[in-house]
This record gives sequence, C-alpha cells and structure tokens, in this order.
Amino acid sequence: MQIVTDQGMDLSPEQTSELKIHTVPLRITLEGKTYIGGKDIDYVSFYRMLSETEAFPTTSQPAPGEFADLYRQLAKNDPDILSIHMSSGLSGTLNAARMGAQMVPEANITIVDSKTLSCPLGWQVEAAAKAIRAGWALEEVLGLLDRVREHTDGIFTLGDLKYLIHGGRISHLKGLMASVLNIKPVIGVAKDDGKYYAWGQGITFKRAVQKLADIVAEKIPQGTVLRVQLLHGNNPEGVELLRERISNLFECWFDQVVPVAPILGAHTGPSIVGMAVAPLQAFMVPDLEIVPVEMSLA
Repeated sequence: MQIVTDQGMDLSPEQTSELKIHTVPLRITLEGKTYIGGKDIDYVSFYRMLSETEAFPTTSQPAPGEFADLYRQLAKNDPDILSIHMSSGLSGTLNAARMGAQMVPEANITIVDSKTLSCPLGWQVEAAAKAIRAGWALEEVLGLLDRVREHTDGIFTLGDLKYLIHGGRISHLKGLMASVLNIKPVIGVAKDDGKYYAWGQGITFKRAVQKLADIVAEKIPQGTVLRVQLLHGNNPEGVELLRERISNLFECWFDQVVPVAPILGAHTGPSIVGMAVAPLQAFMVPDLEIVPVEMSLA
C-alpha cells in the first residue's frame, strides 16, 4: 500500500526521510508570480518575501487531474493507495483527491479526511506510513488514524491577523475588531468538522502564546506525558516562549521544531506560533514504533 498526502503536512525532514510518501503540489501566487510549495520556494524565502511586500499571497489546490496522474502512476506498482489530506473544512484539496480517484478505476484508493492540517496531519501520515511498513491491513491503519486524530490537537496564535482575514479563514468583522483591540486569538481545529474555532485569546501576543499551553492544561489531565511538536512561520522567539510554558506544565517529548509550510503560511503570515500536542501514550502501540526513539524528553 502506498501513501499520498499534500503539502499541508508539516513534518521535519528527519521525520519524512524514510516514510516513502508521495505528495501532490499546491501552488502559491504572490505579486503575480506562482510558485510550487516545497519546490520553487522554501519557507525562509517565502516569509522574507511576505515581510517585504504589502501584497497578499493566494493559494490554489491541485486539480483532480493532478491527483489522477499521480494515482495512475503509483498504481502501476501497487494499486492499493491511502490518500490522507488536509481538513475538508479548510481546503478543497480532499474533494479534488476524490474526483481524481474516480478517474483511476484500476487503483484501490481510500481517501481520508484528516480533519486537521500542519503537524497534526503529519502525525497521521507518519503513523499510517509506519503501520503499513509493519504490514498492517488497511482497516487496522484506518483505526490507528482514528486514534491519532482523536487524541491530537492543533492550536496556534498569531500576532498579525491580516492574513487570516484576507484569506477568509475567520470572520472578517471579528478579525477587524480583534485587530483594532489588539486582541490575539488562540485558534484550534475542531475534530468534528475540521474548521477553525477561537479557543481563547490574549490581550498581548506573549499572553496569547502562554494561553496556548494553559488551554492544553485544561483539556489534558496534569501528570500526562505529552508528545509536542512546535511550529512557527518566522517567530523563533515565540516558539521558545511556548516551549518554556508547556514544559513548566507537563513532561514533554518534543519533536523537532518545524516551519509552517508556505501553502499554510500564506493564510497565517510569519507571526504564527503553535503546536501539535497529544498524550504520548496515544502513540504507544504494541509492535509498532511511531514515536521516534531520538525524541528529547524535557
């Protein structure tokens, strides 16, 4: 079985190096020029460009035909394909994958709505890839994806709301009000519909970053050992503030910090700071090593 995903999946190069996954391209247009995320532009160049322009980037999902081309090519070697994608509540990518699958009857394609994005999506892809490598059947892999999805939360905040407002990812009016009042929202992805919801707020960016960890402490019992992957656009100071706060509240296993992929950063901007977080126990599956042994405990 082979895995297809999209560039809304934020994993470190170390995590993806041996997973043998296939990724469809998503495109970013900025100042009249279109780039393929992860190929024509890297995150350093992308966030530098954002800081130097008043223009807003736009993104476009793959066409169904691009999915079909990839599925058709993969099916020549193995017709069984598991295609895991960004939340359908935030992107049309999943629907394009479904349409593409209909064009390739020779393949056995299972489409999965991750109901999330960024590192939480990456964790699902990682778990599936390792389970397939271990010889798990499809139904077992799908059950594992349900387990990871149920226990994982993605949560973030940002110092500048203009990208979310422009992209229509939050209410325009509420976004404008928050900007005027200098309120920094804490945003999470709901597990039922995979959409953004405000889970809290801070009157300053620093307090909003601290609120991220406080909300986790409200959702997960004290004493739980956490798996945490921190992420940001171009905000290393915010990442370290969040690391300090969550480490003061929980014992944490940290994955490598990752930059938010440009295809997602186009809708959040460089100020974003967030994390994927889950009880470490959710990844402790008999006879399957999901959590990398080199992860650091802090």
